[in-house]
Amino acid sequence: MYQTTMKLKYFLPAGTGILFIMFLLLLTSCSIIHPYQRPADIADNHLYRNSNTTDTNGLGKLPWNSLFRDSILQSLLNEGIRNNTDLKIAVTRIKSASAGFKQSKQALLPSLNLNANPVFQNIPAQLGVPQTYQLFAGAAWEADLWGKLKSAKRASLLLLLQSEAYKRAVQTQLVADIASNYFFLMAYDEQLQITEKTVANRKEEVETMKILKESDVVTGAAVVQSQANRYSVEITIPDLKQHIHELENAISILLGKTPDTLVRSKLQDQKITVKLQTGLPIELLANRPDIQEAELQLRSSLEMENVARAYFYPTLSLTANAGLVNTGIAQFFSPSSFFANLSGNLVQPLFSQGQNQQRLAIAKANSEANLVSFRKSLLTAGQEVSDALYSYQTAVEKESLRLQQISYLQKSVDYTKELLNYSSKANYTDVLTSEQSLLAAQLNSISDKLQELTAVVNLYRSLGGGWK
Repeated sequence: MYQTTMKLKYFLPAGTGILFIMFLLLLTSCSIIHPYQRPADIADNHLYRNSNTTDTNGLGKLPWNSLFRDSILQSLLNEGIRNNTDLKIAVTRIKSASAGFKQSKQALLPSLNLNANPVFQNIPAQLGVPQTYQLFAGAAWEADLWGKLKSAKRASLLLLLQSEAYKRAVQTQLVADIASNYFFLMAYDEQLQITEKTVANRKEEVETMKILKESDVVTGAAVVQSQANRYSVEITIPDLKQHIHELENAISILLGKTPDTLVRSKLQDQKITVKLQTGLPIELLANRPDIQEAELQLRSSLEMENVARAYFYPTLSLTANAGLVNTGIAQFFSPSSFFANLSGNLVQPLFSQGQNQQRLAIAKANSEANLVSFRKSLLTAGQEVSDALYSYQTAVEKESLRLQQISYLQKSVDYTKELLNYSSKANYTDVLTSEQSLLAAQLNSISDKLQELTAVVNLYRSLGGGWK
């Protein structure tokens, strides 16, 4: 390694030579720093499948309390945002990144040290003075000729912004998880209610079959089938109750509290009154936190490339010392004890065992990986938006068809029961088949409503909604 050292004592005017060298070096520093430019093909307008909207008012821009109007759900969301443990961990990441950014800013400033110490030497008196007293202050500063320190500071700032984007992403997912689980909980409530009502009807049906058997309208097989039919429905109740119990526990954990029973509304009372607009794909860059996080990670890695390039070029550092030194305390504060010096060191790396080359190669590889991750996050977002939209459209279509199906199945149950009572041509198998089909359709109608609501939640999350 080649090193050039210039030392100037007592702050001589010759120090201007160092400034002149700095000026010459700065003339070539611009070629080292590569500013970030977003790839031109990012956020293609065709990112959403079968969607060519020009409306910029996307659903993701709405505050979550404007989308979810249920007061109980709003209360749960507020509690979750206040107490969720993942959000609290995200806040600590912001604090850590903030400290790192402050540290990177201080690297641009001179360091200052104050030293006071006596020096005692065990030497013969005729060879020198056995003790010396010193009091001096020293300052050191590295000139950021190639923007290495500034790039490191920008990288730290980007990491801070990335940690804030991560917190927003955690909140976006949290809002979606609480809302989805809340809707699932109400769906299980309604399925349990329908199932319990069906079991009560089947119990009455068993008694009816017994009466009809005594009247020789049906056989003993019909009575046995009716009893089995009742238990085939009743056996699903424990599973439904288990699902409800587990969902209440899951929501409680999201709220940052111990598992407990939760108050909730009814599924059929849930209405989405806002217009489901995706907005333009480019808006994902400004609204979806995980995409912001991916881009900030890319920008940070590019800044670290700039830092790696700067290691190939000379470093210039300035040091200054001033203070008092004397061999005795009595004369310590005399003018003759004062000293000061200024020195500059210019170091050009020649042989660094390949460390600089490998440092740059690692930085470039990280940038390439982060660019691919950035592109992938956009493609994934486009897929999620498309999936959520299609799921919502499918659910709405199924709901209208399901209502007609239930209407006809209910008539089928009524007709077969009447035939069983008044016609010898009917049998209980017809009643059993129609009842099972009706129950399945009723339970599926709840699933249709649930699919509609969860599709809205997924669309909202995929568009970056939930952190406002």
